[in-house]
Amino acid sequence: MAEQDFIKAGYTVVGSEDNENKLLNFLKEHFPSVIKGNEINLNELKAIAGFPIDEKVNGYGLNFVGRNFARAKYAQKTEKKLLLNNTLSKNIDTTENLVLKGDNLDSLKILKNHYSGKIKCIYIDPPYNTTKDEFVYPDKFDKEETEVLGMANLSESDFARMDFSFKTKKSHNGWLAFMYPRLLLARDLLSKDGVIFISIDDNEQANLKLLCDDIFGEENFIECLKWKRKKQPSFLAKHTAKVMEYVLVYAKNQNELEKLSIEGISDSTKKVVNLTNPYSERLFPKGVRVKLGDEGVILKGLYTIKTMSIEYLDDVKYKNGKTTEEVRVKAQFSVSQEKIKEYTKKELLFITTNKGLRRDVSEEEKDKRKSITDLLLDWGDNQDSDNEMKNLFEENYFEYTKPSRLIFNLSKSVIDDDYTVLDFFAGSGTTGDAIMQLNAEDGGNRKFILCQIDEPIKEDKPAYKFCIDNKLPPVISSITVERLKRAGEKIAKDIEAENSKAGLFEEDKKQVPDIGFKVFDSIEAPQLKLDDKGQISITENETNALSRIYNMIFTVGLDEPTQCPEEIVKDCIYKISNHYYIANSEKITSDDYSNAIKNGKVFIDGWTASLNGTLQNYKEDVKIVF
Repeated sequence: MAEQDFIKAGYTVVGSEDNENKLLNFLKEHFPSVIKGNEINLNELKAIAGFPIDEKVNGYGLNFVGRNFARAKYAQKTEKKLLLNNTLSKNIDTTENLVLKGDNLDSLKILKNHYSGKIKCIYIDPPYNTTKDEFVYPDKFDKEETEVLGMANLSESDFARMDFSFKTKKSHNGWLAFMYPRLLLARDLLSKDGVIFISIDDNEQANLKLLCDDIFGEENFIECLKWKRKKQPSFLAKHTAKVMEYVLVYAKNQNELEKLSIEGISDSTKKVVNLTNPYSERLFPKGVRVKLGDEGVILKGLYTIKTMSIEYLDDVKYKNGKTTEEVRVKAQFSVSQEKIKEYTKKELLFITTNKGLRRDVSEEEKDKRKSITDLLLDWGDNQDSDNEMKNLFEENYFEYTKPSRLIFNLSKSVIDDDYTVLDFFAGSGTTGDAIMQLNAEDGGNRKFILCQIDEPIKEDKPAYKFCIDNKLPPVISSITVERLKRAGEKIAKDIEAENSKAGLFEEDKKQVPDIGFKVFDSIEAPQLKLDDKGQISITENETNALSRIYNMIFTVGLDEPTQCPEEIVKDCIYKISNHYYIANSEKITSDDYSNAIKNGKVFIDGWTASLNGTLQNYKEDVKIVF
């Protein structure tokens, strides 16, 4: 059925409100003088806002051809849906990582429904604007598109200027118009304490800085890091030998962003508590699990969260000769709080783990952390990235990739070990590799979301032959996924080898981190078509019930899309928590509807639903999703 059919029939349709321009409606309602003949009276708006009106004075900021077009692209609703790719996915039932194949502009819009304000760290390495680059993200620009975006009044000369700017090699206008909507979406996704790292070179660094000042706010600029990308300068340099590139750093809100430091909780602050002098070190790092032995002594080792219940250790007494002090710490134990209290009453409780106890870090301790510097000299270089690819593939299929050590350290500088990292220019998948390595090192639970366009690989490239030989589509995202698989397997193999060493206690063995990922392909959303006889039909790509369910989960935005929904009725009803997602609704019974509505909220896929009598009976209790 069509979206409008359900709206007319009185159903609540999820996403239909997105078509409304809330700002425009607000201005019309409260400041009607600003809107004149479908245009905004800027002088009137300035006057209402209290700004001086003087046409002879130009404001400071970045302006470029195509800015309004790019802004409209940001607001435009995506016409893409996701198709779960079981073949390319790994550990699909347990993983919390995502890989979205397709244009990242669409992927970011799909992610926004659930992840808006939830991404703590973003790293991107966008295509540099050089004469050697072939721009693989050709955002659609033609007369038809300008009309779709509400720019029908664009003059022929203005259109010609934009057309030239978008298609000219190494055009600053085109590059900025390409980056603008994607960075606006990145801002929307960042959490209030989030940070974005953007790799860039000299060609656009200055323009990107001004663009980010506009998007994130000049006050949220943190630093322009200088990264040494080459070990040695080239002797072929014409004037100066370039060995540095840049990483622009912006906060969502600089007042909320904590200090960026790799000397953090999971690294140099791990201290061994001296048994003869428990006061020698008082730092108990985050993320450690300990348990008690029969004599009330905490046994050394690292324990899995799934086998532990969270308990609070109250009033633990540490004795140092003459001194007794009571301390409250939070930990994870394999025994109950009552058992802990029983132990502590009997005898002294000593900490014998070199991992410490779980507790929050005080503001004073955070202030003592050493910030990363703006000069990144030993954070990997281009040769390291080449070697990484060769070690995984026996040949380097990518040029100009970033070393995992750079992204490893940038991610590590964020004070936390349980957050989501987004990279919407995934390339070879370095960010996913780095996050898996970091979790393997410190036992963290960071997740990654990678977006990569299906850029075709040229037939004369070694990567093309690799894809054909391995029965993979000859596109860049195939290498992205394959790199993640190989990197994860290497991490698991290295941990297993380390754990098999003689003399290692079971509790000292490392856990293999989440090395899986769900892969989604980008496909065209179903479309309504009108034939010569006036009959309406729906055209769509081949899909399946579970993919429809995941699209609803992404669209509704209530549940984490990495979760695996529970199947209640095969190919029809799936459940996460008390939310029921229904596809192929014409196949389910009235009792199925009734049971779902009785136990939770119900969402129905509009493309496979029909306005039959059974559904009509429940229209007040369900929401239709397109």
